[in-house]
Amino acid sequence: MHLTPQHILLAGATGLTGEHLLDRLLSEPTVVRVVAPTRRPLAEHPHLTNPVGPIPELLTQLHGPLDTAFCCLGSTIRQAGSQEAFRAVDHDLVLAVAQRARELGARHFIVVSALGANPKSQVFYNRVKGEMEEGLKAQDWPQLTIARPSLLLGPRSDFRVSERLAAPLMRWVPGKYRGIYACTLARALWRLALEEDSGVRIVESDDLRRLGR
Repeated sequence: MHLTPQHILLAGATGLTGEHLLDRLLSEPTVVRVVAPTRRPLAEHPHLTNPVGPIPELLTQLHGPLDTAFCCLGSTIRQAGSQEAFRAVDHDLVLAVAQRARELGARHFIVVSALGANPKSQVFYNRVKGEMEEGLKAQDWPQLTIARPSLLLGPRSDFRVSERLAAPLMRWVPGKYRGIYACTLARALWRLALEEDSGVRIVESDDLRRLGR
């Protein structure tokens, strides 16, 4: 378990999970610096470095050292506007963030993927998530943690019709398919960051709920 000061990169700090995770990180006494590149400014904090602009353009401006990197980036095809635009965020940008974090010294990368991620899936969304996971594995991280949550529950700034309709049902679905609250996922991600291990670990949604209690 990490007890030494932590320098952390958080990509996706303005998203549903990222907002909760950022609050958590900034309240942790062992976290001395959080680097969170965003498109819109975040509230100032003495331990927060917040470059503002398009994230792909900000990556080369980031500076280390880093210990751990979190990636909570994610969109939908409807939100992105096309399959190509969706892939540019949920695959290409995730891999670019990871590569830059590795260059800055991070040894542990923690990414929010999705339940059902599979590079051979017939479902485009799940296939892109699976290809993203395979791309991260190919980067040969000392420690790579892949979180696969089910439907994320909680208030969003953007309206998503399908998620709004499915959310009441997903609270009662058994096992790993049950929806998970973003605040629970954020707590689980931080607990996973504290675990010192090596290699790749995939954590399904039911285990994420347990870790985030």
